[in-house]
Amino acid sequence: MRINVLGVGFDNLTMAEAVDRGMELLQSPGTHYVVTPNPEIVEVCRENLAARQAVNAADLVLPDGVGVVKGARMLGTPLKEKVPGIEFAAGLMERMAKEGLSLYLLGAKPGVAETAGEKLAAKYPGLKIAGTRDGYFQEDGPVVANIRASGADCVFVCLGAPKQELWMNKHGKDTGARLLCGLGGSLDVFAGVAERAPKFWCDHGLEWFYRLCKNPWRAGRMMRLPLFLIHVQREKKRT
Repeated sequence: MRINVLGVGFDNLTMAEAVDRGMELLQSPGTHYVVTPNPEIVEVCRENLAARQAVNAADLVLPDGVGVVKGARMLGTPLKEKVPGIEFAAGLMERMAKEGLSLYLLGAKPGVAETAGEKLAAKYPGLKIAGTRDGYFQEDGPVVANIRASGADCVFVCLGAPKQELWMNKHGKDTGARLLCGLGGSLDVFAGVAERAPKFWCDHGLEWFYRLCKNPWRAGRMMRLPLFLIHVQREKKRT
């Protein structure tokens, strides 16, 4: 049973369990998709019914960020731990490489996905990069057809929320891939054009503050975090 945090149901798994589940989905018939909501995305889901439906329809919903974990604890329904999407992706690729599975990278600015593909192929020998495509496309059809033609086992969909969740929900089956993962800005990190917060900041739940210091223009988006905690507190009082 999923843990409900402001209308979004999270799977209560450790990182290792999440990667195991991801591999199970990759090896199962049909098409499946993974989402990694943080407090900002939960707030989007509160306001956007279509986004909430797309997130909750995912086969795996992982808590990306300490804010979600704190929110669940405040509501009396604790989650085992945070499961950052980028770390989940790394664990998944390590396992995929051992199985010789293929990956398609979708998203980011022109050239970023290609660079990420080259670096990931070097980092995970055995991982096959089936294809890449930037996120600046106008029509979905050709992109879906290209993924299908590539024969990719897995697709990292990095279009930003809630676009990526809506896209996977609508087009996932048509890609022919067995697993799609919504991973936000991960391709920028994999390509080396963006830096992830150092381990200390991540371990202490301050990755969001590090990103804010590096990119002050994110201040407006970051305001969703205190708003999320306010809404959690209100929900707690109701129950």
